[in-house]
Amino acid sequence: MSEVYPTEKPFRARRTPDRAHYDKETVHGILDEGLVAHVGYVGDKGEPHVIPIFYARRGGELLFHASSKSGLGLAAKKGVEMCATVTLIDSIVYARSGFHHSMKFRSVAAHGATELLTGDDKLAALDFMVDRLEPGRAAHLRPMNEQEIKATHVVRLILDQVTAKVSVGDAPNEEPEDLDWPVWAGIVPVNTVFGVPRQHDPSVSDAGRPELAGPLFRK
Repeated sequence: MSEVYPTEKPFRARRTPDRAHYDKETVHGILDEGLVAHVGYVGDKGEPHVIPIFYARRGGELLFHASSKSGLGLAAKKGVEMCATVTLIDSIVYARSGFHHSMKFRSVAAHGATELLTGDDKLAALDFMVDRLEPGRAAHLRPMNEQEIKATHVVRLILDQVTAKVSVGDAPNEEPEDLDWPVWAGIVPVNTVFGVPRQHDPSVSDAGRPELAGPLFRK
């Protein structure tokens, strides 16, 4: 049986709780399939911010990088708690009424403390994020110089209060009296597809070429 996150009541799902999951297998599966997290935090003046950003999950934490002068980077430097959400859309649901139109989805909302990584931990995290796009790619790259490292913050968000929600099914929810209404109803699947890699300069090297099978979904 998969371990579960000890999510406390304020962070647990209240709407459609039957769709909620707290086990690490479900949470990690969604996070490992996603590409972009929306990271939210509250600024110094109480103003809300939400930033879309590439991320990588490493064990029980999310890693993302930001400019050392950005609001996100400065907030993480202060240890501000943040919330990261990731959503995967699996299909669009077309019902016989506007009220029952919806989407089938998998999502994660994670609240936790943040900190900046430094030194060797920072460099290892940067390589980890590159290797998430293609395993082993970091070893082929030109090493980051001192100025690039200085200009980049690496933020770790601890997966503490975590909730996944999963909506599945092959048909819309319909009112019985609507089933004879003369309009098309059903679902339209939504998929993310990786295209064929297009090399920038074929004369240089083929080292680290992304595989066609979809690097983000390989374990």
